[in-house]
Amino acid sequence: MRFQTVRDLKITSSSLAAGPLLRQTGLVLASVVFLAACSGGEKKDDKRPAAQVGYIVAQPSAVPLAVTLSGRTVAFETSEVRPQVTGVIVKRLFTEGSMVRAGQPLYQIDPSLYRAAVNQAQADLSSARATAEAASAKANRYKPLADMEAVARQDYIDALATARSARASIAQNAATLDTARINLRFTTVPAPISGRIGRSLSTVGALASASQTDPLAVIQRMDPIYVDMQQSAADITALRRKLAAGGVNPGSTQVHLKFDDGTQYASAGTVQFSEVTVDQDTGTVTLRASFPNPDGLLLPGMFVSAVFDQATDPSAYLVPQNAVQRDFDGSAYVMVVGADNKAARRKVSADRTQGTNTVVTSGLQKGDKVIVQGLNGLKQGADIQPVAASSPQKVVPSSGKAGEGQSSGKGR
Repeated sequence: MRFQTVRDLKITSSSLAAGPLLRQTGLVLASVVFLAACSGGEKKDDKRPAAQVGYIVAQPSAVPLAVTLSGRTVAFETSEVRPQVTGVIVKRLFTEGSMVRAGQPLYQIDPSLYRAAVNQAQADLSSARATAEAASAKANRYKPLADMEAVARQDYIDALATARSARASIAQNAATLDTARINLRFTTVPAPISGRIGRSLSTVGALASASQTDPLAVIQRMDPIYVDMQQSAADITALRRKLAAGGVNPGSTQVHLKFDDGTQYASAGTVQFSEVTVDQDTGTVTLRASFPNPDGLLLPGMFVSAVFDQATDPSAYLVPQNAVQRDFDGSAYVMVVGADNKAARRKVSADRTQGTNTVVTSGLQKGDKVIVQGLNGLKQGADIQPVAASSPQKVVPSSGKAGEGQSSGKGR
């Protein structure tokens, strides 16, 4: 559209004399032409300023490769309380759920029959000793008589054999007495280990048998306590390959526990060993860790999450999570300060987080300026004004239309 200048408007004295209306019309037209000319000049000179962004300088660091595994607590020691003799239970000598000491009496089985067996064995032993004395005396008397041939030599030999048999009977009856005493002692059922005893599975008046399948009670030692963790064999194989290739360094053996509600157990544990075989049903390998449990907070059978550093990546980068973006296919990328202060897109490998940061294992180099503030609406090749990012201070957005092409750390 072509606008006429004031010169093109042939305003003559005769036209001005035509009347006030014409004069006013001429002034309005002149003003419109002047404003249009000024407006066109401003639009022609409009240029969007560079967006201000905040960046951090990428520096490699030794990043622990933490792994979280599901686990179950297992008692350090478990012992079943079983009777070793048969008899009726006449007393229960413990409180269910209490702590017991090794050797502490737990049950009393009726000892009457076993006490009688001891008495009988003692009597048999006394009889055997008396018989042995008589047989030995007879053999001693026959010896000189046999030498004088006053008695048959065979009679002496028989007397000597009887004496020896009587002495053997003493040993036999002594062993029977020992057995009877042991059985009598077994009528008191002691705790095999120290720990916390559960509920009694047999009541007073029940018949206990040495051959029964069910225990009388179960004792568990829970300080320390084990945690059995399951990890896939594929993950362990991949880790061993990285360790062998030198890509990562061995990690720590310390383990930390988390409960279902997200709270963390106060004491750290230590990895004890890893199974040497893979479970054919689940394809996993069992790892066992030991934890101190002086307060008994951990109980056998609890479900927990175990977190520990299996390895350390010496050349990884920690980047704030908001700086790592994802494409539609899930691939990760970051925006960096490129040449001539232009935004550049960089594809990275980032598959885990650590706190508020994302662990980047490839795609970055030492000294790269990773944009962490002003990312909203930022595109590849856009002119930028990079400044060092500060927290909690945010990048100040440009005023006017420039702010529409970029944003502060929180966006518009």
